[in-house]
Amino acid sequence: MVQIAPSVRTAWGENLGLSPEFATAKRLVSALRKMGFNYIFDTDFSADLTIMEEGSEFVEKLKNAGLIPGKTKEDVGDGNSEPEKFPMFTSCCPGWVRFVKSRYPEFVGNLSTAKSPQAMFGAIAKSYYADLMGVDPNRIFCISIMPCLAKKHECDIPNINGADAGKDVDVVLTTREVVRMIRAENIIPSALKEEEFDVPLGVGSGAGEIFGATGGVMEAALRSAYFLVTGTNPDPDAFKDVRGIKGWKEATFEIAGVPLHVAVANGLSNARDLLEALKKGEVKYDFVEVMACPGGCVGGGGQPIHDRTEMAKERGQILYDLDRNNPIRFSHENPSIIKCYENYLQRPLSHRAHQLLHTDHNGWSLQDLKYGAELRTDEKSSLTDKH
Repeated sequence: MVQIAPSVRTAWGENLGLSPEFATAKRLVSALRKMGFNYIFDTDFSADLTIMEEGSEFVEKLKNAGLIPGKTKEDVGDGNSEPEKFPMFTSCCPGWVRFVKSRYPEFVGNLSTAKSPQAMFGAIAKSYYADLMGVDPNRIFCISIMPCLAKKHECDIPNINGADAGKDVDVVLTTREVVRMIRAENIIPSALKEEEFDVPLGVGSGAGEIFGATGGVMEAALRSAYFLVTGTNPDPDAFKDVRGIKGWKEATFEIAGVPLHVAVANGLSNARDLLEALKKGEVKYDFVEVMACPGGCVGGGGQPIHDRTEMAKERGQILYDLDRNNPIRFSHENPSIIKCYENYLQRPLSHRAHQLLHTDHNGWSLQDLKYGAELRTDEKSSLTDKH
């Protein structure tokens, strides 16, 4: 089975002579079926799952810190009285997570424990979906199509797997690699018809679609966090101030009368500036989103390359258009997500959800990675400096 990341649909047709309007995700589904994939799913589904877990984690932190009313750790008998760390950082960009671990280890505890959509998909595919199909999860080979080179590293993190069936994600292909596969199979792109994703892991919301643009994770998370706190939906565009490709953005929003200070950074130079400002006490935030690539995943290192031209802004707009036209604009209203919780995960942050969908960022080091261990000391130093 294969999953297609949100950003891939914005760019896969660029080097095949297809317009963005023609090169839809559904036509990529058609191409993949011609290649022989058995099941084709949408990472938008697990992006919604990520929002349910990460948004719930953020709300829980706010409650434990006394910033919003609700049951705290002590109320439910957790016994863990350690103060919550703010800001909470998003954790769906493995390039960013690796950067924090190597350069700013003092902030690792601020990272959300939620896995990325790619990793959550693999865990769900080899547990929940395996149960639905009635097959041994070890028979499932899970492939990702990603706009990102760091996703190849992510699926090799030693403690990222939760389904007890080998690696949750077996292989990661970039957008450019899939384009080469389409050519190698002699598929005529202009003749492709639209075909639907398989279900239930092929259903995604508009909130899941904007994950690929800088600010998209923040916006999607705040949409559902607002609902989790108030029980009502905000205007879907209430948090649009975090949009745009500016390297470091700030905004303040109110949820249930509580002001929340958030920041969004894209590009690791901007992330470094933000972290340095936090260390010096020059800024203070509740929630921060960081993506390693300029413009977010749409500008990822695995996307088509055009000499002297950056396409992230145009690709990001495609995702916002898809969100605006999607009949489901909130992750918590995705019917496949609702059924997944009702029939399998029980609720966000449940024991099973933690086992499958969360990880310990302190549970591995850069030296644990297979390819890293094979580098000489001087090569490791050079590689770190380049990153």
